[in-house]
Amino acid sequence: MKNTKAVLLTCLFCIFILPVHSQDFKAGAAVRVITPDPLLPVSGGIGTPKKATSKNGELFVRALVLEKGNTRVAIVNVDNLGWPAALGNRSRALIKGIPPENILIGATHTHSGPDAYGFPNEKGESFADLKYLDHCVKLIAEAVNEAVQDLEDASLRTAVGEAKGKIAYNYYADQLYDPRCGVIQVLAKNKAHQGKAIATLVNYAIHPEVIGSGRGILSPDLCGPLYDRIEAKGGGTAIFMNGAQGGMVTADNRVENGQEANDWNECKRIGELLADEALRIVANAGIQENPALFCTSKKIHFPVDSEIMRYILKKSPIKNEMAGDNRVATQLNLLNIGTAQILTVPGEALPNIGYYVKRHMKTSQPFLFGLTNDAFGYMLTKVDFQSFKRYDYVSRTSLGEMTGEIYMEEALKLISENPGAEGYK
Repeated sequence: MKNTKAVLLTCLFCIFILPVHSQDFKAGAAVRVITPDPLLPVSGGIGTPKKATSKNGELFVRALVLEKGNTRVAIVNVDNLGWPAALGNRSRALIKGIPPENILIGATHTHSGPDAYGFPNEKGESFADLKYLDHCVKLIAEAVNEAVQDLEDASLRTAVGEAKGKIAYNYYADQLYDPRCGVIQVLAKNKAHQGKAIATLVNYAIHPEVIGSGRGILSPDLCGPLYDRIEAKGGGTAIFMNGAQGGMVTADNRVENGQEANDWNECKRIGELLADEALRIVANAGIQENPALFCTSKKIHFPVDSEIMRYILKKSPIKNEMAGDNRVATQLNLLNIGTAQILTVPGEALPNIGYYVKRHMKTSQPFLFGLTNDAFGYMLTKVDFQSFKRYDYVSRTSLGEMTGEIYMEEALKLISENPGAEGYK
């Protein structure tokens, strides 16, 4: 009898000391600088990177971690043209306390950063600095692990609205782009810092290519001034996640006589304007005190019909996950944060794809995180593919005719099979 009582007491004691996950919403953020020293050549796409002789601003990894109950999610942005899953998965393996499939890693798509794709030239040679990329892999994991350690009780504000002013346009057809800017802001709830922003995430579709890759300048482009402006105005850690900016939604740096402004001052003008608009859009959003958090993912596959893309995938030292001959695998995420719903895009989707998917999302606040989990070039519908001379380049640098079609089908399935964002009817 004594032994039975002892066992019962031991069991009760174990129950009380087992870790209990708080049902409160929590958030944490962290930053790492990934500017190479000495400077490395910069890449704006296929071809040999261009030597960099100077820099404007710093390159960063920026991480936001959210938690509620047993759900923990990391959102990471990297100042680079793209960030393949082969690199992201190496960081995921170093990150503690978050399921790998709940770690979303996206590229800002600056055209003034080092080559992370390992683009091969016509001889099959790649000039990517693998030691630098390995350093970035570790810093991504460091940033996320620090953000986990810094998790604290938080509240939430989310909003989507039109960003006004001269920020972006479609180079192929001026008005065919999405002017909506999505903003996620997490606020501290502890007494010492109550109401102070922990982080502000800006989601907007734009090519950060004001400076570009041909001027020998390493830079985060317009994203750098955006970070500085948000943080200077009390927005906490600033994070930028791109949207459906393919074909060809770019920075509106047009000036008189058909010329373009392509210096750091123009990066500051556009980045600061977008930051101000994001803070304006979220300023009057209602505070969500203990919002819901949900994350799911699925593996999807694309055929690689493009000879150029086959060559890159075969010859690059950055090895992507393949699903048989001439098929590539990638991860698609659906995430609900309070009243916002987020869907990832593993490349540069054209704006019509973005509009279509957003229209079917279960929320009044749809977000698309472009170039996230992978960056497989342009994503067109089959009716757009090779339809116009304007689309020659984006067609050649896409996986193929069916990429956009498969993405939309799989995205809509994921949306239909899972709950809507908080307050969705």
